[in-house]
Amino acid sequence: MIYLDHNATTPLDPRVLDTMLPYLTERFGNAASPHAMGVEAADAVERARVRLAAALGADPREIVWTSGATEADNLALKGVAAAPIYARRRHLVTVRTEHKAVLDPCLELERGGLRVTRLPVDRQGMLDLERLRDALTEDTLLVSVMAANNETGVLHPIEEIGALCRARGVLFHCDATQAIGREPIDVERCKVDLLSLSAHKFHGPKGVGALYLRRRRPRVRCEPLFHGGGHERGLRSGTLDVAGIVGLGSAVELAVAEMEGERCRQLRLRDVLERGLLERAPSATVNGHPFRRLANTLNISFPGVDAEELLRAMPDLAASTAAACTSASRQPSYVLRAMSASSEQIRGSVRFSLGRFTREEEIDEALETVDAALGATGRRKESAESAPGRGERRDA
Repeated sequence: MIYLDHNATTPLDPRVLDTMLPYLTERFGNAASPHAMGVEAADAVERARVRLAAALGADPREIVWTSGATEADNLALKGVAAAPIYARRRHLVTVRTEHKAVLDPCLELERGGLRVTRLPVDRQGMLDLERLRDALTEDTLLVSVMAANNETGVLHPIEEIGALCRARGVLFHCDATQAIGREPIDVERCKVDLLSLSAHKFHGPKGVGALYLRRRRPRVRCEPLFHGGGHERGLRSGTLDVAGIVGLGSAVELAVAEMEGERCRQLRLRDVLERGLLERAPSATVNGHPFRRLANTLNISFPGVDAEELLRAMPDLAASTAAACTSASRQPSYVLRAMSASSEQIRGSVRFSLGRFTREEEIDEALETVDAALGATGRRKESAESAPGRGERRDA
């Protein structure tokens, strides 16, 4: 299998697994227990908290462990909206191309009486900062904009967004799930007040993530989503996944240390893939900004091709037609629709995303695989259209 779907999930780095194994076997204590094994587990959790805080330029006390970015997004949006101190501010601003883990909580908050502004993007998936500036009012509580889009890799100017929000006294939440370990993010420099992430996007384990929650200048108030033990300073009750948290800390430390080298290497491989596909399919178009996007991500539309059929014709190559969350419900890409892509572009779009273990020979093999599949699906389509009576029934 050639795995080019790293924006959906990444393989666990063996070095990360090595750090986790002791906490899955002999060091299995509950981090909330008072005895020696519990203290040992709690110490491991705190070391991981320090590692993640260092990667973000944060204070360790500002890290709240969650089951992943979806929970962190929900805690950020719903938790802040429920805080009594913000009761007079009932307006949220987000972007139409955000992850469903942001858009769906915004919809729920809207149903509960809050007002939500969903900003458009241009054809390259970029947000207009003037539109954002104009959307802010005295009633605005929070702006939620992702650092990097999961489908196109488009990078939003979060430093400028953070500065704008801070100047207007508005909280800034950033879903940085795709950006952590791929792009440098410093919460102080970017003036981020809340930030969400998942370990499995940077070669850590699934089922563990975190929310960064600013403690000072300004101190962000947040209500918990559920109760039952008061863990994580009362913000996220539940027994901590010690092994997963240890893995997250190890994974983020490795990702940051190797980020520059990996970004250059993956960019080179992605460009080889992009050029090769455009040579083989000259009418194909790349979706997203030509250079303001993640180095590992290529979203490309093949006209006249059904992307689902194309992927079925490549059983040994893993790619996707949209974000994993959207593919699970088999919906067309709302991200590309927000970018004014045509129905044909959306139907023919495939996302390829590279990772730490992607090799040059895999890119060469992927190009040959896609080329063969394009030929096969094209021939099948031509045969179907030329079959007696088939064209009329299709049109009907």
